[in-house]
Amino acid sequence: MSNKNFGFGTQIRKSPYFDSTVKWGATGFSVYNHMYIPRDFGNPEQNFWNLIEKAILCDVAVERQVEITGPDAYKFTQLLTPRDLSKLSVGQCKYVLITNNEGGILNDPVLLRLAENHFWLSLADSDVLLWAQGVAVNSGLDVDIKEPDASPLQLQGPTSGEIMIKLFGEDIKNLKYYWLREYDLDGIPLIISRTGWSSELGYEIYLRDGTRGNELYEKIMKTGKEYGLKPGHTSSIRRIEGGMLSYHADADINTNPFELGLDRLISLDSGINFIGKEALKKIKQDGIKRKQVGLEINCEPLKGPNTTFWFVYKNDKKIGKVTSAVYSPRLKKNIALAMIEIDHTEINNKLIVKINGKNNDCIIVEKPFFDPKKKIASS
Repeated sequence: MSNKNFGFGTQIRKSPYFDSTVKWGATGFSVYNHMYIPRDFGNPEQNFWNLIEKAILCDVAVERQVEITGPDAYKFTQLLTPRDLSKLSVGQCKYVLITNNEGGILNDPVLLRLAENHFWLSLADSDVLLWAQGVAVNSGLDVDIKEPDASPLQLQGPTSGEIMIKLFGEDIKNLKYYWLREYDLDGIPLIISRTGWSSELGYEIYLRDGTRGNELYEKIMKTGKEYGLKPGHTSSIRRIEGGMLSYHADADINTNPFELGLDRLISLDSGINFIGKEALKKIKQDGIKRKQVGLEINCEPLKGPNTTFWFVYKNDKKIGKVTSAVYSPRLKKNIALAMIEIDHTEINNKLIVKINGKNNDCIIVEKPFFDPKKKIASS
């Protein structure tokens, strides 16, 4: 939605970078975690090329943090996720799922361990702060749960490493994939992690003082100029190429981890205790009834990502839905993530997807569609 017809109000928050993003050309916004996020800096295809060829800076302050501290913080954090955290070091990050008592996914955040009993959950779009505070009430655990003053930017793309060296010195080269460190940039307090929602080399820069947002944004843009840095927004094209989930689209409270092939994030055999453990054991034992697959859709290049779920058919029977679809200019194909009945999920199965009332041929393919081993992001 463009700036001109977007009604800004006080019930939805503005990010600390809001003024800078408007200055640098953000024309469209949407709402995510009760905050405005810039969604449009011009042509999404150009934004994609900017990302994979040089670098983009994205305001993702909407990835709100849930901060868990107190003597029982570790035990409580483990209660929230089926992923075994026993080997999670201080200074390390992990991609985790938050599940409810039925094994449904409430969020798929990145977990950051800042200290022995100090954790952040860097959220996708759902109210995990409320969930965590509710879980804490009757847990008998001594924890403090709140939303800290922490607002991430994502600097992503092949030249992001050089920009970071210019900003923070050679030392930043030693920051490993999915690890974090504290930094100070001209008195601006930051946490920096080697993470991001792009499947490219990149960093997330967590500002710890919301009053310094525009100052930080401008500093990074100025430093990045010689390395081709452009203002941008998270790329639907690149994240779908990489098979990355968008919460509410590809997963929700009625989706379980096994349907998404995320078994590696579920520790049912270890002694850890977490919400949804019994339900997930039963789901695994009974077997899933549907599964996420990759699709190639044979039609004219899509004009943008899908804005509704498209139903998928086999022999005139509805067997699932496309959750995320986009045209990849690099692969020169329409690619999609879809949730399909388990009996129809074998690779090369030919199906029909209905788009705006019209039938289109599609075929199940391996996902992710590009760089399946994540060599780019982890390099």
